[in-house]
Amino acid sequence: MSTSVAESVLPPKGKPKWLRVKLPTGKKYTQLRGLVDKYDLHTICTSGSCPNMGECWGEGTATFMILGNICTRSCGFCGVKTGRPETVDWAEPEKVARSIKIMNIKHAVLTSVDRDDLKDMGSIIWAETVKAVRRMNPETTLETLIPDFQGIETHLDRILEVAPEVISHNMETVKRLTREVRIQAKYERSLGVLEYLKKNGANRTKSGIMLGLGEEEHEVIATMEDLRKADVDVVTIGQYLQPSKKHLPVKQFILPEQFKKYEEIGLEMGFRHVESGALVRSSYKAHKHIH
Repeated sequence: MSTSVAESVLPPKGKPKWLRVKLPTGKKYTQLRGLVDKYDLHTICTSGSCPNMGECWGEGTATFMILGNICTRSCGFCGVKTGRPETVDWAEPEKVARSIKIMNIKHAVLTSVDRDDLKDMGSIIWAETVKAVRRMNPETTLETLIPDFQGIETHLDRILEVAPEVISHNMETVKRLTREVRIQAKYERSLGVLEYLKKNGANRTKSGIMLGLGEEEHEVIATMEDLRKADVDVVTIGQYLQPSKKHLPVKQFILPEQFKKYEEIGLEMGFRHVESGALVRSSYKAHKHIH
């Protein structure tokens, strides 16, 4: 039996107790929820039903998805629709900047679908959104959770030029499972993207991994080692949860003790921050990752 199986449980019909989420509460959350509803603002926190929404909003952090909600890729883990995306909305940068201002967000995370249908892969809208947020919210810090842009340096350079405090790109899974989990993505290409960003001036780089897809402990550690070799500063490690019956099944629920072990290993490796836990998502405690 592998170490990872020893430190996990096979999926029962119900989720284990450590995956039960308390409903978000608090004055700050209630206030922001009211603004989101009143102005019809779009955050991935609400659309993705993030388990940490109350905590993050209470700390003045929120995540916004740009370039529409239809992706050109069909990853086996992701709940975003796949198909032919809509036309680019060139007013979107100002809309996102306005949402951040209305919500009085201190730290914003920007993410997007993959737009392999566009010549620039969406990188121009990405850069324009960062610029718009900076103009309208000069005190707000930013993390850009970007696609791989097929590893094309011209597109990556556009992100580097607008200099967000953190640039992140998720590995999502271990090398062996990449083809199954991220059908159109490549493990080495994602690593190359992170390495290129850091070598070419990124202030801070970050990546995330999901567990419970059948990976073994030594594979998780090897992925973490690869990220450190690429000089990545921050890593997030969380439990994969199946968005629907059409998506990849959960093969294991990882025990809290195992997540703690990965956190300790990551800190020993030299990561500046390691967020490791069942409910951890890419933007969890994102405001702390700029320090």
